[in-house]
Amino acid sequence: MSSGEETGLKLSVVLTALEKFAPLKLSENWDNTGLLVEPYSPRNITKILLTNDLTEDVALEAKEQNCEMIISYHPPIFAPIKSVVQKSWKERIVSLLLENRIALFSPHTSWDSVNRGVNDWLANAFPFTESVPIIPGEDPDTGAGRALKINKGLKLSEAITRVKDVTGLKYVRLALGKGKTLSDNITTVALCAGSGGSVLKKVEHADLFLTGEMLHHDVLDAAQRGISVILTNHSDSERGFLKRFSEYLKSDLDNQVDVVVSQCDKDPLTTV
Repeated sequence: MSSGEETGLKLSVVLTALEKFAPLKLSENWDNTGLLVEPYSPRNITKILLTNDLTEDVALEAKEQNCEMIISYHPPIFAPIKSVVQKSWKERIVSLLLENRIALFSPHTSWDSVNRGVNDWLANAFPFTESVPIIPGEDPDTGAGRALKINKGLKLSEAITRVKDVTGLKYVRLALGKGKTLSDNITTVALCAGSGGSVLKKVEHADLFLTGEMLHHDVLDAAQRGISVILTNHSDSERGFLKRFSEYLKSDLDNQVDVVVSQCDKDPLTTV
């Protein structure tokens, strides 16, 4: 599939498809979601690069792969930018995108909230019988985090293995709840992709918390309350969703646009 006005789809068509999947009104008020960079001279979209975080390496990857659009889960533009020069990496990214006529879209918390979004992907680590948002939105099927019920119970050790399988990680961090063992059954799970401390604080009790990162004192408080905590690193609790979404978006656009996942994107933290 090659670039050109005779192939691909208009940017507006792709934006409509993204809005259909996760309306931007689902985003948190503090978030900066939607179309963040739009080139002056429009061109059809034939190839989209998906990434969790947009770094310079990922932007160059999009250029090298002849992508006309990047969907970056995290918005790289958050704090106001007063200039677009070469002194900082975020300004260089914006400059590169404009120079190469690459559009940039960020969904962030709209994908967290929506049904079949990031939190529901993460919830697939567990054989749950019920899943509801921890903080419901106007639509009760949407909202922040997910509270899960597991009727038959699941050993904590098995839950850890399942989280590793879904996220593709070799290692996770575990805080064992006070008085708990790896052989104890898990019947309730509260999870929130990314940095879930503020959402998980709304949960009075669960056998297990799952998120990307939490403050030390929040982990300590949960553990002392008898709640075990699994931490994956922030973006490692989100990144795996991109593969599923790439297949969905390609199909929803009638296979007229190639949708690929970045090979350069990775969490900045590694276990050594």
